[in-house]
Amino acid sequence: MKLLSLMAKALEIDEKEMIEYFEDGMQSLRMTCYPPCPQPELVTGITPHSDPTILTFLLQLNGVDGLHISKDGCWFPVTILPDALVVNVGDILEIFSNGVYRSIEHRAIPNAEKERISIAFFIKPKREAYVGPSPSLINPQNPPLYKRVGMEQYVKDFFSRKLNGKTYLQHMRISDE
Repeated sequence: MKLLSLMAKALEIDEKEMIEYFEDGMQSLRMTCYPPCPQPELVTGITPHSDPTILTFLLQLNGVDGLHISKDGCWFPVTILPDALVVNVGDILEIFSNGVYRSIEHRAIPNAEKERISIAFFIKPKREAYVGPSPSLINPQNPPLYKRVGMEQYVKDFFSRKLNGKTYLQHMRISDE
């Protein structure tokens, strides 16, 4: 919660609002092993996507890199320091911050010679929560950029689609039409 308190401070909102929104939320853990692949350029371990979370913490266990992030349409490998955590902003935090914090599109690529082992820890709001911009960040000069939807519906809709970049986040955007 300390990290979320600091992020609330940076957003200039009451940290209680952020903590209440995310407190007692859902958490999940995924352990993944990517076996070695002699032609890694021909496959993707996990297709490009952004996470339907508040935050994702990633630990690579055996020092084999494979995480790539997208910036301006180009893919960049992430070199992770030993015993370091990677912290990714998820789509729900982008929505809550009304676009101030941006979720990261990423993918996993297998290694040609060694297996890659990673553990991802996902933090999400509680099932009864609503996913939408913080009321403290919305005013006539800063209208909401994203729709507001119940967490259960958000999860159902996200996982009913093909994992494909940031398409679900785009679906959540309020159009200018």
